[in-house]
Amino acid sequence: MKKSDISNDRRLYLKKKTSAKVLTLITQVLILVFILGLWELLAHLKVIDSFLMSRPSEIASTIASLFKTGELTTHILTTLYETMLGFLIATAVGTAIALILWWSEFLRRVLEPYIVVLNSLPKIALGPIIIVWFGAGTKSIVFMAILITVIVTIITMLNGFMAVEQGKLLLMRSLGASKVQILYKLVIPASIPTFISCLKINVGMAWIGSIMGEYLVSKQGIGYLIVYGGQVFRLDLVMASTVILCVLAGLMYLGVAILEKILVKK
Repeated sequence: MKKSDISNDRRLYLKKKTSAKVLTLITQVLILVFILGLWELLAHLKVIDSFLMSRPSEIASTIASLFKTGELTTHILTTLYETMLGFLIATAVGTAIALILWWSEFLRRVLEPYIVVLNSLPKIALGPIIIVWFGAGTKSIVFMAILITVIVTIITMLNGFMAVEQGKLLLMRSLGASKVQILYKLVIPASIPTFISCLKINVGMAWIGSIMGEYLVSKQGIGYLIVYGGQVFRLDLVMASTVILCVLAGLMYLGVAILEKILVKK
């Protein structure tokens, strides 16, 4: 469509929408700058203890120091690998199990109570067992990320599959559609928004799982830096690791948001 083909009202609407997005972004940046500036000022004036609370300048210096030594890249790649692997496996396995439970009402009724119990179980309690099963290494951390993420995936996707309008299901059945046809032509397409929401949830859950696993057993990674920083009372290292973690999680969430736009356009 050419610009000349767009009506004035449509052009005005798009302009307002763009302006609103820009204003939102500027406001978000200003809030962040204000918080960091106030934090730095309070630490400089000794209103807050910079040893306990650190300060933005120290955090930036710590991150720069880690980057110069090459440690930062190693720790980021380690945690990113563990998180992405856990995220992908848990999403795939959880969605597949949800499909099976949707397909079989008998299995759904039998397994639903167990899924609810597993979801309510504090996963950290299984940490020692996981270490014994998989050893003190990457496998334990990835499995922890999978364990935390997969149950949420099953519950979310199953609810999405079951939420498909009964009227549409009855219509397809009356037209002679098989269960496979109903699944591929109705249930899965109708569950795309649920799947995107599940991915957004899984981003946070996978990071929680990998960091929790690194708390228990790791020799490198962002979680390791946080634990080490706490042990040697280097709270600037703890805060710097937390900032890096927030940035990585935000970038991963942004990737899911881009995927959402692609799927919506299709």
